[in-house]
Amino acid sequence: MSRFKRNILNEEQQSKAVNALQTSLYDLVELALQGKQAHWNVVGENFRSVHLQLDEIIDSVREASDAVAERIATLGISPDGRAGSVSSNTRLDNYPDGLQSVPATVGAVADRLTRTVKGLRQAIATVGDVDPISEDLLIGISSTLEKHLWMVQAQEA
Repeated sequence: MSRFKRNILNEEQQSKAVNALQTSLYDLVELALQGKQAHWNVVGENFRSVHLQLDEIIDSVREASDAVAERIATLGISPDGRAGSVSSNTRLDNYPDGLQSVPATVGAVADRLTRTVKGLRQAIATVGDVDPISEDLLIGISSTLEKHLWMVQAQEA
């Protein structure tokens, strides 16, 4: 494996930032996959609006996972988005099997968005002192996912 000759961060900063980013990447990749599972299996009243909303969330999450993976690569480390690594390291619970009602889907997606945002906020706190660029990236992603969370859980009221 070749490494970059010129690193932006020293080794300790790089390790701290990349570990936080990689953990976030596992959760984002898993969230996108689970979002698709929810999208394919939601049934019931208001199906169409939730089905379409899930596509919007998935698009945001995929864009976020790509940005995080590219940030890891920018820092000179190979990002890991392999299925086995994601399933072994994600902090998200497995998505329920089978068809899910709209209320069950809304609750499950809100739970997973919440867990992902909490993980992103932990990563923001970790990278804040060592890499403000990664911190800024994670803040932007968290902001987007928090807005999605607001819109999802507003349907539970």
